Amino acid sequence: MGDAMDLDVSPSTGRKRKADGILPEPKRAAQEPVDGEVLDSTWNAEDESSSFRKFTSKSSSLPFGQPIEFSSISGPTYVTAQTLVQQVAYALSDKIFSYSPESFDLDVAVKNWSAQKTANTHGYTTQVAPMQTRSGAGSIALGYMFSKDFDLAKRHIPQSLLASSSSLHSLRSSLDQLSLLYSVANPFVAHVAAVDYAPAGGLVTDYATAFTFAEELGLGLVSSSSAYEAQHMSLFATILATVLPTIHIYDGINVGRDTLRVTDILSQAGLETTYTKVLKAISKLGKKADAETKAIRLLKAFNNELGTAYDLFEYSGHNAAETVLVVFGSVEASLAKQVAEKLSAEGHKVGVINVRVYRPFSEEAFLGALPPSVKTTAVLGQVFDSTAMADKSTHSNLYEDVLAAAVFSENFDTPLTITDHKYARAETFTPTSITSIFRSLTSKTADDSSPIELLNVSQVEQYTFWDVEDSAAGTAPSAISKLLSLDSTNHLFSNQTHDNFVQGGIVRTDIRSSKKTIEAYYPIEEADVAYVGEEKLLKEIDIAKNVTKGGKLIIRLPGTKDEDLEKKLSIAVRNDIKFKEIQLFVLDPTLSAAVEKDSAAEILLSELAFVRVARPELLSTGLEKLAALNGNTELLNEVVADLEKALRSIEIPETWAEVEVNAEVVELRRTTKSTSFTGFEKEDVEPPALLRDWKSAAKGLIFKEAYGTKSALRPDLSVKTYEITVQENRRLTPLTYDRNIFHIEFDLGASGLTYNIGEALGIHAENNVEEVKQFMEWYGLNGEDVVEVPSREDPSVLDTRTVFQSLVQNIDIFGKPPKRFYEALAEFASDEKEKKELLTLGGPEGTNEFKRRAEVDTITFADILLEFKSAHPSFHDIVRIVSPMKRREYSIASSQMVGPTTVALMIVVVNWVDPKGRDRFGQATRYLSQLPIGAKVTASVKPSVMKLPAKDSAPLIMAGLGTGLAPFRAFVQYRAMQKAQGKEIGSILLYMGSRHQREEYLYGEEWEAYQDAGVITLLGRAFSRDQPQKIYIQDRMRQTINDIIKAYIKEEGAFYLCGPTWPVPDVTEVLEEAIAIEAKTAGKKVDPRKEIERLKEDLRYVLEVY
Repeated sequence: MGDAMDLDVSPSTGRKRKADGILPEPKRAAQEPVDGEVLDSTWNAEDESSSFRKFTSKSSSLPFGQPIEFSSISGPTYVTAQTLVQQVAYALSDKIFSYSPESFDLDVAVKNWSAQKTANTHGYTTQVAPMQTRSGAGSIALGYMFSKDFDLAKRHIPQSLLASSSSLHSLRSSLDQLSLLYSVANPFVAHVAAVDYAPAGGLVTDYATAFTFAEELGLGLVSSSSAYEAQHMSLFATILATVLPTIHIYDGINVGRDTLRVTDILSQAGLETTYTKVLKAISKLGKKADAETKAIRLLKAFNNELGTAYDLFEYSGHNAAETVLVVFGSVEASLAKQVAEKLSAEGHKVGVINVRVYRPFSEEAFLGALPPSVKTTAVLGQVFDSTAMADKSTHSNLYEDVLAAAVFSENFDTPLTITDHKYARAETFTPTSITSIFRSLTSKTADDSSPIELLNVSQVEQYTFWDVEDSAAGTAPSAISKLLSLDSTNHLFSNQTHDNFVQGGIVRTDIRSSKKTIEAYYPIEEADVAYVGEEKLLKEIDIAKNVTKGGKLIIRLPGTKDEDLEKKLSIAVRNDIKFKEIQLFVLDPTLSAAVEKDSAAEILLSELAFVRVARPELLSTGLEKLAALNGNTELLNEVVADLEKALRSIEIPETWAEVEVNAEVVELRRTTKSTSFTGFEKEDVEPPALLRDWKSAAKGLIFKEAYGTKSALRPDLSVKTYEITVQENRRLTPLTYDRNIFHIEFDLGASGLTYNIGEALGIHAENNVEEVKQFMEWYGLNGEDVVEVPSREDPSVLDTRTVFQSLVQNIDIFGKPPKRFYEALAEFASDEKEKKELLTLGGPEGTNEFKRRAEVDTITFADILLEFKSAHPSFHDIVRIVSPMKRREYSIASSQMVGPTTVALMIVVVNWVDPKGRDRFGQATRYLSQLPIGAKVTASVKPSVMKLPAKDSAPLIMAGLGTGLAPFRAFVQYRAMQKAQGKEIGSILLYMGSRHQREEYLYGEEWEAYQDAGVITLLGRAFSRDQPQKIYIQDRMRQTINDIIKAYIKEEGAFYLCGPTWPVPDVTEVLEEAIAIEAKTAGKKVDPRKEIERLKEDLRYVLEVY
């Protein structure tokens, strides 16, 4: 068959056929219960890479992430609201139907109790039925209750449902049928966590869906306003379910998962006694009594039994309040009550009504809860999204009920003013935002901008941990929380937030500690101590702003010397540390002998560092307790001995007070956005490849129908691809310049490729042929061997290629390996030392070394295979564990309307030198830069947000940095063609930014020619390093702000920015200034930020940044 070196590696036709039943099923290791527990949870995983015991988190819905015994839930106990809800459901129900989305873990506790055969109040094990959320989801629950085989002796026993509000839509038809048949059904209660995924990403609190369902289906609806009353309201909702099917709803993001100590928890016996006695107390009510009357009587009997003072509508605030805010929901009610009481204590006549029982809605009880002095009632009512917010005809369900009750009331001398203060599901509340609502409603407080502090900071200690998901010390905050909770004189309040859209997943943990009960369902903004486990987070989040003045900041900086600190910390961080008088501590785990011996000991080092800084007294009184939680006494003593070396206090130099006037200041966000309840699953199991000889491939080619063989240009790619030809490849920057920016143009020929202005071209690049040959020679591969690789789109379809073709076109053998590659490679290592090292690199304890390899040494898959010689997987295993090559997308720098047969790109070659002195290159950019004229390239087209306005007369304001100018070349080409055809075109303002005009005046001659021809109206060139003071693109925009006002605002133009992300805040600020200036001139009142948001929706503010 000829030498492997002569194989054709052009994007020639590959083969694809159906597998003939020989693909083995991937083997999966059975997951055994940990310590006898049965927890079907995404957190339930053991790390066996270290010998010492670790404090691991099983689920964020459990207290401190740990399973809790059913019998231990009684009296003063650390719990989560979610645990209390499950305790009530398990104790009182015959069966629990669970609709818990993946990672929500709404049923993790009840499944564990059921697996342990724990008896409920009825004397038997409660059955737990995990169900899928899909259309008709509740039909099984209905079928169970109304089955011919159902034991009628259980008809009085409640059936419970655990779900999130996102599941309610799938349950609608079943709930509707249940409501109609309720007179012959079991009592039915649905405990619903008010949480859903928003279309834009992230978790949102969803009450709006429950509002609608309760009203339309005639369901009861009860809310818990805090975790402290979650058990009571779960119990009351279960009792109310004897009257009508009831939904008990609570905040599913914070309140449901915060760990805290509740002092008055009822045991199972207490639940049973209360349930029985309350039902007995209302048994004398006639059958004709309506649901509202029964609900009132039930709540009165409930209070009498428990000695509580719950009401359908609960008022808090000034005795003679003139303005009252009506709220529903956990965080809303908790915060509004605290703020109202704080403001009323200061003399402001404000109050709040918490709607505890929304359905049945008692108008009489609501009006009775309002103080006679009230003049204005505002309703804080949730609506679904921003569309409902913008629609003035759409009101919240709560507002409509309040309005109906007030309109026909004769309780007040003058008619009440009722306003609807709508908010979307995605909105989150803090003391500041709730206070702002009150101040906007009352003229006396409207101008008062002073902050409000609900917690007495002298009595509450506040700690914040910031870390990445795969941190070596990721469990430290949970262990610290548990350690602090062991002090019975203290109340601890712990909250954890996961944001998987930043740094591959970050975790924020807030811990509050006080001698008094804490109720604070909002992020810490004034931390006494903050711990940062990954310094890159300081570039994403303004963490120092969340530290109180005189507070303490611990930053984990492995291998960093004092003189290198300024390189690690931005000017803004250094300024904050200096101005806020923050005490800075650096934790360097590389200086710990214990960590060097066992890298997993870094967990203990992080915990002890925090204790030393925040609670130094625990170093003498709490070490044994910490050793009992994780680690062991011997190892803990070793880490303690290293603490003086690994943790050091930094003396802050006076230079940190210096402010760089021309520095690029990026506005960072203050906190995380909750996007999940755990880190995302990073493991991607690849299907195995199968090595075959030429006979196997030949059968597929000869007997195409029998084998289902199809020919394709690139059978491994799921997108439609085209073969195009290089017709021009020229460098735009001088050969002596350190940046190679080049223009490459392709002839489309008969490929059929078409593209629109602003779209991107996907290049399916290839690995360097010489490097592939070297790798095959060293690894001992025969390039002519035929390999059949299961398609990633459909494992039943096999792609037939040679080993050489696969390495050149399919397998990213010179790419950057993820952690899972080290772990996978360890399976093939015959040398125990290499195997251990690979497992360490693939585990959390190897994070430091992995980061060094990935970010400093820029190690490739091939480098690792060369380094660990005893790990020698076969080629089909290489295909399985090495990532596939991905296409790279580049903005198209041409218009097909102008050049129908060509497509052009402008690209910068990515290159660097690694610590070994080797030249390294970005695979795709090097591939493209070296292509000769006539070379064939596989390409595809990707749509983009960069689209021209519908009107040709609309002005264009474009800002491009470096190669970000590419799409604007296409825009200008098209407008120039229109002008040449005699059409009227809008003005064009083009702002361009780069370092030097001589070296990086990209397409400069073209821009000037277009300006001379009257196509480009204004050319704003910002070359940042050509003069002593740096000039950036936003500076040129500000200098010509009158031109922007005319083109953008008066003539309704569209603004585009393409390039890196850093100038976005500054450029946007200039646009906001333009909007404000024009509004002031016209005598209008316009909020520039809101106007920018409107322009985004109208596609007049478009960003394509990276």
